[in-house]
Amino acid sequence: MTPPRARTWGRIGHTPVVRVRDRGSGQVSMAGMACYRPGERSRLIYAIREYRGREGEPKGFAWRDFRDLIVRARIQLGGPIVLVLDNARIHLVPPLKAFFEANAHWLTVFQYPPTHQTSTPRKALVAGQARHGNLATANLDQLTQAVKRKLKMIQYRPQLIDGCLTGTDLSISD
Repeated sequence: MTPPRARTWGRIGHTPVVRVRDRGSGQVSMAGMACYRPGERSRLIYAIREYRGREGEPKGFAWRDFRDLIVRARIQLGGPIVLVLDNARIHLVPPLKAFFEANAHWLTVFQYPPTHQTSTPRKALVAGQARHGNLATANLDQLTQAVKRKLKMIQYRPQLIDGCLTGTDLSISD
């Protein structure tokens, strides 16, 4: 919630002031999947988690949250999934690997090698949205709404999701 430092403009003699309440009192995390199928429009499936700093509240996504996102994607897509994972620590935990093995009949997982420095479609989506300027919100709820609004805009523009695959070394084939 701490606003980024950036230059701004204002009327001569009037310093612009952005008021921020609840400084440092929370964060918004997102997990997402860019989904591609030959002959169909690309899709973005995501989950958002707010962290408000309350006792016992999880700060970020746990392996169960990723498992639930994958199951939800299977239901929405209506078929088997080929999942390409980067090397985030959460993707390497034993319970998630056990989930992958237990569901191998509908889930095929490819893990980038640890030294692989490739871009993923998800990274391209995040970078593309970060270029659209700074955002200062008054509270965590406004930040969550802004993130949801941006993600919804991406969902209705499959050409943005398609363009993210271009920057990777991946391709779609039947």
